[in-house]
Amino acid sequence: MEPLSASCLNLAIQEDAANEKILNDKLTEMIVSSKSLSRYEGKSFKTILPQVIATFISAGYHIVVGMALSYSAILIPALNGNITEDGNDEELYATKTECSWIASVVVLVVPLGAVTIGMVMDNIGRLNAVKLAIIPTILGWGLIAAAQNVTMIIVGRIIVGLATAWGSIPATVYITEIARPDVRGTLVSAAPSLSSIGMVVCFLMGWFLHWRTVAWVAILYASVPIMLLFCIPESPAWLVSRGKIQQAADSLRWFNKYQPQPENRGESLAELQLSLLQREHQTKLEEQAWKGEFGAKAKMMEFLKPTGYKPLLVLFGLFFFQQFSGIYITLFYSVTFFQAVGSDFNPYLASTFIAVIRVIMSCINTYMLKYFRRRPLVIVSGFGMAICMLLSGLFTHLVKEGSFTHTWVPVFFLLLYVVTSMIGLLPIPWTMTAELFPIEIRGAANSATYSLAYVTMSVSIQSFWTLESWFQGIAGLQWFFAAVCILSSVYTYVFLPETHGKKLSDITEYFVHNTIFLGSTKQEQSTGTVGRKDIHLTNGQSQKLIKKSLSC
Repeated sequence: MEPLSASCLNLAIQEDAANEKILNDKLTEMIVSSKSLSRYEGKSFKTILPQVIATFISAGYHIVVGMALSYSAILIPALNGNITEDGNDEELYATKTECSWIASVVVLVVPLGAVTIGMVMDNIGRLNAVKLAIIPTILGWGLIAAAQNVTMIIVGRIIVGLATAWGSIPATVYITEIARPDVRGTLVSAAPSLSSIGMVVCFLMGWFLHWRTVAWVAILYASVPIMLLFCIPESPAWLVSRGKIQQAADSLRWFNKYQPQPENRGESLAELQLSLLQREHQTKLEEQAWKGEFGAKAKMMEFLKPTGYKPLLVLFGLFFFQQFSGIYITLFYSVTFFQAVGSDFNPYLASTFIAVIRVIMSCINTYMLKYFRRRPLVIVSGFGMAICMLLSGLFTHLVKEGSFTHTWVPVFFLLLYVVTSMIGLLPIPWTMTAELFPIEIRGAANSATYSLAYVTMSVSIQSFWTLESWFQGIAGLQWFFAAVCILSSVYTYVFLPETHGKKLSDITEYFVHNTIFLGSTKQEQSTGTVGRKDIHLTNGQSQKLIKKSLSC
């Protein structure tokens, strides 16, 4: 899932920004007391094998996350059309309103799940928090599988939504903490990739199995990786933060079991890393003491400044266009959507293609976000989506009229629509939530933006049949999506600032003087400002030295 992959990038951005002030104050001490550990690390695959194993075990629950997101696509057709293959009435029937709740409620509760598990995992550990997810997983999926009425299904979906947050967020944090810096991005990307694989699995099972069977199987898919969690050690960084130094040492020895002995050093690499983690923990304690002086009232006042409310409004607008461009509607209602376009192409197979495309494009998108600017990617993505959805709607209209017989064509353009969405409009809004806000409120603003995004997603998913009725059929709805995609590109061109390759302090400074990006001007810097810039550059160079000396 894109929000998950974005959260990994956000974590790294927030970590760098949060350390900015404290690194400057402790520059001399940390350079003297720390030496780079990266030169001691072996570069063969065998040396990172324990990290790879731990990554895939801890991220294994993401398969069930993908199943939870795509499950409504295979469930709703069974509940909305109540005739089985043998001609008997299906035991359950759901109205369109009930189906919209079934689809949307799973994402509506994710912010609540994120808040609750965030507090829990800091107290009991990353892996223990993931293990806790088995409780709502069994309750939620079991309730769906054994449902005697639609209410039971909706309640089950609510519990499953909590489980997705509980099982995914701690795993993402765990991977970020245990991964070596040079492979962290690759390992972190395993989580959303497994989520996309879970969508593929769900669509394939929905093609051949009853929806109740798929729900029971989801419990099995969750149980196996959670049982395997007992085979890997806890995050060394968390263990150090809780004062469990011996357990942290054991964990580091496990992760470094294939690392060579550092040359000209009496300590092992694990021992060197333990010493470094202890120093970093002390630095974080000092940072938290500094943050403690920045109270809740002061944070609220920061939201009233241009650097607080402007990026919030910009991101809300971007998420609004993202959600109503049809990206998530076509995922949560994929089988129903493909059936509605009048194609003879198997809707379950087409849905599987969508999931496979998302897996492939998520890998490509990781490369694109690293080397290409954000604004052009979103603009190109929006126009590309608009063209694809416009043509799909046109051919859907012709198929419905009976004047066009190649019913696979609308499906083909819908698949292209998914490809173009992955270029920019789908992933980039999630990745920008931690880039636009000042450090003083970055954590709170990031949480607020995510919550708004999930609420907007829930509203858009729930509005599927209402929009279809307003626009007089699926073809009209596709043209509406195309119009929103065009508007998203226009909105990006006018309002969204560029963040790729920009320092976070420069992004914050932009909002002090500008609201609209189009026609924005660079402010002339006074002598004092130039002086501060010189100091900042010096500190930036110092921070590079520190990060180089502390990389591990």
